[in-house]
Amino acid sequence: MKEVVSVFPSTNFQLHTTRSWDFIGLNDETKRNFTTESDVVVGVIDTGIWPESQSFNDEGFSPAPKKWKGVCEGGKNFTCNNKIIGARRYNSSSARDEVGHGSHTASTAAGNAIKGASFYGLAQGTARGGVPSARIAAYKVCEFKKCPGEAIMAAFDDAIADGVDIITISPGGTFVTSFDKDPIAIGSFHAMKKGILVVLKRVPGTDRRIIDKVVLGNGRTLIGNSVNSFTSNGTSYPLVYGKDATSHCSDFDAQSCLAGCIDSALVRGKILVCDASDGDITALQDGALGSIVISPSENVAFIVPLPATGLSIKDYEGLKSYLNSTKHAKANILKSEAIKDPAAPIVVSFSSRGPNSILPEIIKSDISAPGVNILAAFSPVAAITDSPDDGRHVKYSLLSGTSMACPHAAAAAAYIRTFHPEWSPAAIKSSLMTTAWPMNHTDNVSPAEFAHGSGHINPVTALEPGLVYETSEGDHIKLLCSFLDDARVKLISGENSSCPKGSEKGSPKDFNYPSLAAVVKPVTSFTINFNRTVKNVGLANSTYKAKILPDSKVDIKVVPQVLSFKSLNEEKTFTVTVIGKGLPDGSHASASLIWYDGTHRVRSPILVRSKAASW
Repeated sequence: MKEVVSVFPSTNFQLHTTRSWDFIGLNDETKRNFTTESDVVVGVIDTGIWPESQSFNDEGFSPAPKKWKGVCEGGKNFTCNNKIIGARRYNSSSARDEVGHGSHTASTAAGNAIKGASFYGLAQGTARGGVPSARIAAYKVCEFKKCPGEAIMAAFDDAIADGVDIITISPGGTFVTSFDKDPIAIGSFHAMKKGILVVLKRVPGTDRRIIDKVVLGNGRTLIGNSVNSFTSNGTSYPLVYGKDATSHCSDFDAQSCLAGCIDSALVRGKILVCDASDGDITALQDGALGSIVISPSENVAFIVPLPATGLSIKDYEGLKSYLNSTKHAKANILKSEAIKDPAAPIVVSFSSRGPNSILPEIIKSDISAPGVNILAAFSPVAAITDSPDDGRHVKYSLLSGTSMACPHAAAAAAYIRTFHPEWSPAAIKSSLMTTAWPMNHTDNVSPAEFAHGSGHINPVTALEPGLVYETSEGDHIKLLCSFLDDARVKLISGENSSCPKGSEKGSPKDFNYPSLAAVVKPVTSFTINFNRTVKNVGLANSTYKAKILPDSKVDIKVVPQVLSFKSLNEEKTFTVTVIGKGLPDGSHASASLIWYDGTHRVRSPILVRSKAASW
């Protein structure tokens, strides 16, 4: 039938799992436009929502905005209100969240301010969303952490038609999919056409770190990572290594505490020491009082089902040395505590990273936002750990993951929209990228832009970016045409798009993006021209001068070096030329362009990378 745009297999997407708002500047004293904020609708595509949570109470809220066209189809025993103004479910009998993920992301973005929230006393304070006066529309596409592509596509269609302003979507694929077969890419394109910004995720930590101390019998204290809500009342217990707690498994399997390897009689009343990071689940299952494991990440703490902690490899080896030094090794695992992390923000190990394998000329990530140890609403029927023996349930939980970063960025975008409702998705995105905090590069990812993009999100400064990089629907079509043929572009746009031919086809590097990137052949001289246009959204009469934070491997020139504006919304075009004598295979040159008028600093990363064989 001619009405069918495209047909492709549906695949499953996965969930990539309150101090954070204060950390990025959106605190109780931040200026707000409450009337406009109340008209903003955040669409949350996730595991549903728990409507009875205090984070979604509608006390004090007026009826839904007049522009709202959505419905409440949450299923049996599900009721919307003036906070949750819409709900839909796909492949599920109810929009009610039984996993906790959707409630957590929704409340992080737009939950009410709830004083005294905590996870068993940890991270106690006010749990609130970035735009607490905004409304929420929940679209449940995930059932038991599986999120079918057809459900995601349907949710995009509905959210666009319902009239949401921002979409936050946390599910993501595990492999690269071409744009014309990617429901998130297709949905995002159509949202952009309707002026809706879609936000996916990137994760650094905040300056609150949750740690757990282990006091050994020799008096040494080790610092570990876990969200451990249990207290030992100062009591130390015997330590037993996994390989010494089995009668039927190999040393390798037992020291990793594989399920079925540990003899309960040998660990009862003791702390089990395991080489595998998930040894705490086995420890609880087999009757141990606690566990100490190798931490999967040195800067992230996850909830444990019993007194347990994860140590760095260095400290874990120190623990084993102590264990081997005495026949009466003991330890006391203390309850977790929150401390201030002076190194924040840093990009954590599980964060998604570049390069952009489909379009390397577009730097990914765009930006970073908090995603570690985030306290937010949770489903009271959901499990809080992966252990089947953990029967605890909570109303607020601490989660870490790329999914936690996503609603932070979405709420920041919504916050900007409350002051600039006329701005396009591209302008909002540009304002967040060009005002981001530069971040210290602390891991082994190279170049650094693949870890943190333009920097760490800074929503208050983003309200007044000075200049923005605009892109239209036509610009996006032109970008798609630069690497896809007409037929495949139509599969995304749903319209007959005629792409330029030959030399007029253009290059992805000329897409009017707030970052500049190109790929060059290894060990070959190159000259690259980036053409960009900026719009003045700052002072009507203003003059910006270009400044380059250079890289010695390349020469960079900007023409013109001065942009003078006489009115608001006036546009000016410039060209950035990067010249190099050749980069070794897989290496890169990294720099920044800053436009400065004495008040506004409009910063864009510049990245030139030689094409390694893996690309």
